[in-house]
Amino acid sequence: MGFLMRLFSKNSLFMFFLLLQIIAVVLIFTRNAMQQSWLAAQTAAFNSRASGYIDKGTSYLKLKQINDQLVLQNKMLMEQVYGKGGFTRPTFRRVHDTLGGGQIYTFVDGEIVYNSINRKNNYFTINRGRRDGVFPKMGVIAPQGIAGIVINTTNSYSLVQSVLSVNKIRLNAALKNSGYFGTLTWHGENSRLMHLSDIPKYVPVKIGDTVETDGKSSIFPKGVMIGTIAGYEVDRKTGFWDISVELSEKMGTLSKIYVVKNLKKAEVQKIEDSMQVTIEREND
Repeated sequence: MGFLMRLFSKNSLFMFFLLLQIIAVVLIFTRNAMQQSWLAAQTAAFNSRASGYIDKGTSYLKLKQINDQLVLQNKMLMEQVYGKGGFTRPTFRRVHDTLGGGQIYTFVDGEIVYNSINRKNNYFTINRGRRDGVFPKMGVIAPQGIAGIVINTTNSYSLVQSVLSVNKIRLNAALKNSGYFGTLTWHGENSRLMHLSDIPKYVPVKIGDTVETDGKSSIFPKGVMIGTIAGYEVDRKTGFWDISVELSEKMGTLSKIYVVKNLKKAEVQKIEDSMQVTIEREND
């Protein structure tokens, strides 16, 4: 207390001057409309900035909730595209394919725990396995498009062959506008581009056209997004189009996925095997 008294006594003139300045400023801002409007504008600007920072902080804290909502929305979208039904836990649900050909698919959601995109043949691991009903040769799709095919499973995890594989993946794909289908492969050049071949050069194509699964395999339903045409030229060796397809899914940022199971795959495989046997007998 004594220190404060000495401080005030030594600086009494300065403190008195400071008090007068404060009184003058208060009088200016309370008795002049121009100064009042300036103060109001500054206060509003400060409140706006503070509110923005608070909103950003609140949004960051709600990221997990938002992510869970997006997963739920994706499930609802699948129900609209592939049929009716629903599930609330990692178990398969049954939906009918839009082909109307009797194929039935089931889906289960999962997450990526490991992923690679810079190898000749790439893989990723998901946190779903045999106890969730996941087995080899099941298709895997992501929210924006196809991702790969399951090749091995444990009780809790599965290894998936990425579509970014030079020697391991050959998929059926179709041009949405014309319905013509061909073979989709990766050349190992760019993680954003795959190549669609076997499309006759008389088929009209243009930049931006949609490429999707054609439903003619037992792995993926018809109409799953693959990407859009980024370029095209005639392959001199085959005389067909060599079409560059920009993937709609960024494979390097995969997080959420959905595993696809065709419940009639065994039946389809059986008839295809019998056809192969018939061909071999005819060739003998």
